[in-house]
Amino acid sequence: MRNALRVLASVLALCLIVGSIAQAQTAPKPSAASQSQQARNEFVRAYRIGPEDLLSISVFEVPELNTKVRVSQDGTISLPLVGRVDINGLTQEEAADKLKKLLLNGFVKNPQVTVFIDEYKSQQVAIMGAVQNPASYPLIGRKNLLQMLSAAGGLTDQAGNQAFILREGPDGAPLTIPIDLDDLIVNNNQELNIPIEPKDTISVPIDREIRVFVSGRVNQAGPVTAKLSRGITLLQAIAGAQGLAQGAKQSAIMIKRVDSKGQEVRFKVNLKDIIKGKKKDIKLQDGDVVHVPESFW
Repeated sequence: MRNALRVLASVLALCLIVGSIAQAQTAPKPSAASQSQQARNEFVRAYRIGPEDLLSISVFEVPELNTKVRVSQDGTISLPLVGRVDINGLTQEEAADKLKKLLLNGFVKNPQVTVFIDEYKSQQVAIMGAVQNPASYPLIGRKNLLQMLSAAGGLTDQAGNQAFILREGPDGAPLTIPIDLDDLIVNNNQELNIPIEPKDTISVPIDREIRVFVSGRVNQAGPVTAKLSRGITLLQAIAGAQGLAQGAKQSAIMIKRVDSKGQEVRFKVNLKDIIKGKKKDIKLQDGDVVHVPESFW
C-alpha cells in the first residue's frame, strides 16, 4: 500500500512539473511594441529635466495655474504664485512634488500637480551630412546608431562609407568615433552599431564623386563615375562601360593621366594579365582616360 502511495505521489508531482513547463512555453510573450512602450515609460520616469525642455504643468481643479513652460538655460521655470523654481536635474515626479510643496505654502489647499515633458531638448542628438532629414532628434530611450540614422530618414546616395560620432569624452575633451558604414550595414557588424548618448553629433560626410572616361572598343564609351571613398579600378571602369566590344585589343590598353605638375603621362596595360591574376588591378584617379584600342589581327 505504501509503495502504491509513493508511486501515485510521484506521478502527481511529475504531472505538476510537466504542466508548469507547458504553461511557461505557451504563455504569451510580450510583443516588440509593448517592450518598446515599456522602455519608453521607464525612460520617461527616469528622465532628468534640463534646459530647453518643454513642460506641461497642470494643477487639479485650479485651471488658472495650468501652463506650458520651457526650462531656461539655468534650469529654472517661472510659474504664477511661486515665481522662479529650480527644477534642473529633477524627474517628472520630483518636479511635481517640489511644486506641490511650494503651492501648499499658503496658496492652494492639497494641490494635485502633474508634470509632463512635451519636448526633450536636453536629450538631443544632432544628425548632419548625407542623411535624408538632417536635424536634431530627441533621444528617447536607448538607441543605437542605425536607429538614429533611420530616424533621420536613412542615408542619401551621396553618403560615403564612413560616419563619425562626436561626443564629449570622460575627461571633457572632444572624442571622435569613426564608423565603417560598409562593415556595419553590408557585413552586419553589430559591434559598430554602438549606443548613442545624449548630446552626441552623428556626422555622415558627403562623398565627392570622381569620374573617368572610357573610349575605344567598349560597348558604351563615355564617363564612368564612382564615389571617392570607394574609388574605381580599371576593371570596374571597363565594366561601367558595359564591357569590351568585339575586336578589343586587351594587351594594349592605354591609360592617360595628368600628374601633379600638370603633365600628361601615359602607360600601357595588359588587361589579360589582370584578368588572369598575374598583376593587380589598377586603381584609377579622377579624370583618367582609358582607351581600348582595336585589334587588327
